[in-house]
Amino acid sequence: MDDAEQGVSEEQRSSRPHGAARLEDRAMRTVTRRLRRRGWEPRVEAYTGYGTNGWVRVLGRTLLASPRTTSAQVSERDAGSARRAVRGWRSFVTAQVAHAEVEVTVGDVTHVVRADRGGYVDAVLPADLAPGWHQIGLGAGAGRTTAPVLVVGPEPTTALLSDIDDTVMVTALPRPLLAAWNSLVLHESARRVVPGMAHLYRRWQAANPDGPTFYLSTGAWNVAPALRRFLQRSGYPAGPLLLTDWGPTNTGWFRSGQDHKRQALRRLMRELPQVRWVLVGDDGQHDPAIYRDTALEHPGRVQVIAVRQLTPAEQVLAHGTPAPFEEAPRVPWEGGPLVVHGGDGNALALRLIDAGVLPTG
Repeated sequence: MDDAEQGVSEEQRSSRPHGAARLEDRAMRTVTRRLRRRGWEPRVEAYTGYGTNGWVRVLGRTLLASPRTTSAQVSERDAGSARRAVRGWRSFVTAQVAHAEVEVTVGDVTHVVRADRGGYVDAVLPADLAPGWHQIGLGAGAGRTTAPVLVVGPEPTTALLSDIDDTVMVTALPRPLLAAWNSLVLHESARRVVPGMAHLYRRWQAANPDGPTFYLSTGAWNVAPALRRFLQRSGYPAGPLLLTDWGPTNTGWFRSGQDHKRQALRRLMRELPQVRWVLVGDDGQHDPAIYRDTALEHPGRVQVIAVRQLTPAEQVLAHGTPAPFEEAPRVPWEGGPLVVHGGDGNALALRLIDAGVLPTG
């Protein structure tokens, strides 16, 4: 079996960091030394994890913070900023702590894991937790915080996995200038929800009360707190965010967004074999092809592919032409998933009701 079949990315196959990554590391070491001399200490920013019978995946990031800032404030900048407009660039002004040791407490057991060069913690740990939401402890240095973890039961169920940009909110990604404006300048409160999508997801969750919701995006982990606030404020169901790290890698200046999404889907298929999936995205970029290929690679595991059709104006903002970037996937093989498409959540809901996936009323 070759690397592609095993789900190994190009970055994972390359052990020596790219020159840009080494340059970034040197600059960050300089910043870190100066901040430590000012008394800044490691804290953990916690992200939402997930798991199932016997294990949990713990996600977080070690950052330097002022001694006046608690870990709770680092992880939950939501409390104050949810009530005011926040410039996106503030999320990117951070100093990670590379290779820091982090204590993770799951139940009554404490594990020690190590962050990567970007300060990110991504560890699968043994756990004996009942299905549902739990809190686990995270600590680095003197800072302690908690992270939510969603445990999926061992029984067969259906989960919803949703793209974020131009699927649940209008962001006009990924054209560089517009992406920079939306991510770095625009107030959080100015991001617009796609009509009907939050209601569609709540309706789906009501019909599938044991079904988890996941959010998959090529956005940076830096914006995870802002995305979580947006989803909560807009009425979307809570669920793990699967994001990526912007910046240099072992292979180049930037990561592949397509590769990130494909690898994340393959991992979920492998880790949660009891789950069938409803995949929701848009036709402004590569979602249709990624979802189609996932259904082909994992027969019987994808129940529905729902594609939001961008307007011609949104298509121009997304990739420069008024036509869809890719046509909605066709499903010529026997037993393939249902494919529906519509301009917003209301249209998609009607298609799913007509197909019997959602109940009427």
